[in-house]
Amino acid sequence: MNGTILLLGGTAIFFLAYFLYGRFIEHLLGLDPARPTPARTMGDGIDYVPAHPAVLFGHHFASIAGAGPIVGPIAAAYFGWGPVVAWVILGCIFIGAVHDMASLFLSVRHQGRSIASVIETVLGRPGKLLFLLFCWSTLVLVCAEFTRQVAATFVGSPEVATASLLFIALAVVFGLVTNRAHVSLLVASLVAVPVMFACIWVGSLIPLDLVKAFGMTPQAAQSVWTLVLIAYCFLASTLPVWLLLQPRDYLNSYLLYAMMALGFLGVIVATPDLALDRFVGWQAPNAKGLAQPLFPILFITIACGACSGFHSLVASGTTAKQIADERHIRPVAYGGMLLEGILALLALLAVASFTQQDLLAHLGQKTAVQLFAGGLATFCTKFGLPQQAGYTFMCLAVSAFLMTSVDTATRLGRFTWQELFVRRGPDTGPAPDPRPARNSTTPLPHPSLLVRAVSNMYVSTALVVGLVALLLLGDPEAAKNLWNVFASANQLMAALTLLTVSLWMLKHHKAWWVTFFPMAFMLAVSAYGLYLLCTGAWSNGNSLLGVVTAILLALAAVLLLLAIVRFLQARRHRGLPAA
Repeated sequence: MNGTILLLGGTAIFFLAYFLYGRFIEHLLGLDPARPTPARTMGDGIDYVPAHPAVLFGHHFASIAGAGPIVGPIAAAYFGWGPVVAWVILGCIFIGAVHDMASLFLSVRHQGRSIASVIETVLGRPGKLLFLLFCWSTLVLVCAEFTRQVAATFVGSPEVATASLLFIALAVVFGLVTNRAHVSLLVASLVAVPVMFACIWVGSLIPLDLVKAFGMTPQAAQSVWTLVLIAYCFLASTLPVWLLLQPRDYLNSYLLYAMMALGFLGVIVATPDLALDRFVGWQAPNAKGLAQPLFPILFITIACGACSGFHSLVASGTTAKQIADERHIRPVAYGGMLLEGILALLALLAVASFTQQDLLAHLGQKTAVQLFAGGLATFCTKFGLPQQAGYTFMCLAVSAFLMTSVDTATRLGRFTWQELFVRRGPDTGPAPDPRPARNSTTPLPHPSLLVRAVSNMYVSTALVVGLVALLLLGDPEAAKNLWNVFASANQLMAALTLLTVSLWMLKHHKAWWVTFFPMAFMLAVSAYGLYLLCTGAWSNGNSLLGVVTAILLALAAVLLLLAIVRFLQARRHRGLPAA
């Protein structure tokens, strides 16, 4: 099999899916361009800010991508390239992109609040609180692990640290000139994008190497960068989105597009043949020599490359508050997921030139990010890009992915914590104008001083970054152990989101089966994965991991029980009752 044919074929399938199945989902949900969005009806200049669709797509794509679509397909490639390609393509089109689009749509229709507010309309307040606590815990893990990876990258590649800090300063300037000086987006982009790429060159000239500059150990330097990143995340979560989050993600998206374009061109020019086995078997040995079952390990490992619950938090957290027109939902959410699928195919092709034995050897010696950067850089040498320059650029782009996910996850953690202290108003049915007066989620009438204090924007953010600091600096080994369960928890979140969407569609007499069957599959994958992790943890004496996985399994069971009760009520009364 030739890698060029695989990449072009997969891209063509995604292109057709966007216009065919994506349009079908758009019609099924009932997108209405005449309906005002929360960004316009509830604009506050901080979180609710209408965004240009190009800016919003850059923010959304950069936030959801992270390292998942790069690490996942490479880590799962020991099953063979066939299962990886099949799951990436089918999973993206029929599960992941639908999941992202539906969660963004429902959030827009619920005043930009998280998917947990929709859960409250179908499962009641207990279901909402359980889901919010699960989401918040997962977001803390996301922030901690991605912060750890970025800090480690800064230590290992100091030029990336310099360029990343310059990107942040450039983003603030870009936000000021476009939102306060009213310079057009086109003019500002024509200036800022070349400057952004120049920052990469400056980084190579002036690398911020704390180890050499201050005589630190690498571990101490990583701790310093961890504190710097935590302080940055606090600012990114509390500053207005137009000042830092929006412009940084928009500008960084050009870096990510450039990485994908170079990789795409490299594959086409190099025309690599796939040396990996097409299909190893229903069980395959991983890099440690342990036999792993294809179900559920393949589907859990690939994660963001096909479907990710974290996407629903991004879509219903920051993206929904910036949608200026419901027509933008399909290109931002469905299109963003398909583009992530193309990135996942590129990640697979970066290692597909290895034999099965070579892949296992490399996975035991290098990280998936290093293999990705090295593979694409090798392809790019075919059209004249030096290997080392290509490798550095790819590493920098992946670091940009991680940082956009970190600052977005911190803000989402704030939103999630604050939603624990708001109560939904009376459900008066669908309203043509989604203003707070009808079908809304409103604060408690007279919140106590304690409630106002713990739900304050700064306190909420401090709780997130404080736990991240405690996890990374207090007990780094515990964070590594907890990360083992994140992949299953992430897929469980996707299943619960699809469950909510299915119940909402049933309540509104729509084709609920479109999301119900994907939900059932994802629930089986995540539940079985958590069960394997739980039993393995207890048998190995890892009580902390065993307790965490047991709690997640219990949470899934309670939410599923609530859903079954509501479903039976719906069948009895031909529609879900109001929560």
